[in-house]
Amino acid sequence: MKIEVSHISKKYKKKLILKDISFAAENGTCIGILGKNGCGKTTLLSILAGIQKQSSGTFNITNNGNDSYVFDIGYVPQGCPFMEDLSALDNLKLWYNSSCSDLKAELDHGILKMLQVDKFINKKVSSLSGGMKKRLSIGCAMANKPGILILDEPSASLDLECKEDIATYLNKYKEAGGIIIIASHEEREINLCDTIYILKDGILEKHDYKSIPHLLKSM
Repeated sequence: MKIEVSHISKKYKKKLILKDISFAAENGTCIGILGKNGCGKTTLLSILAGIQKQSSGTFNITNNGNDSYVFDIGYVPQGCPFMEDLSALDNLKLWYNSSCSDLKAELDHGILKMLQVDKFINKKVSSLSGGMKKRLSIGCAMANKPGILILDEPSASLDLECKEDIATYLNKYKEAGGIIIIASHEEREINLCDTIYILKDGILEKHDYKSIPHLLKSM
């Protein structure tokens, strides 16, 4: 599988948020996108996830030489888009009911077990901690077994254990051949990345790893 992003731009009214953005990623690689709050990271990721439309440019996903899209992307936004009055299980059923994954199998020995979602499966979402909601969000994103996982600050404001568990899962996903595109300021997640880009003034530029510690301190 491969994703190729070509000359993506996004304009809100008269303001150009993203300017001529291009990059590519293949199986088993992780792309890291860094930048200050409000720089356009969320806008870029939501475009790639199909949530909003770019103003110009294209991106293409190929799987074994064939164009694909719908089931090849899992998206984990900053917020957790759940029905708060329902249990974690009921929310999962909305995602897994028509997917290619078996919900019970994933809870018993699959992705959801790895993310420890089984430990709070019957609790209402409104009572879950931020870390639990993030684990649940990743589990929902993986319902269709996507080859590309897009994550927007997945470990922000989480405790150390949860951050480590998420980083461990992402590493296994990458080792299994998945493509990760992640916006993050977390060192654990950045260490997973094969290529780092900085988004500033709407422009995406590739950076050397040696400059990353200094850049993180300035964000």
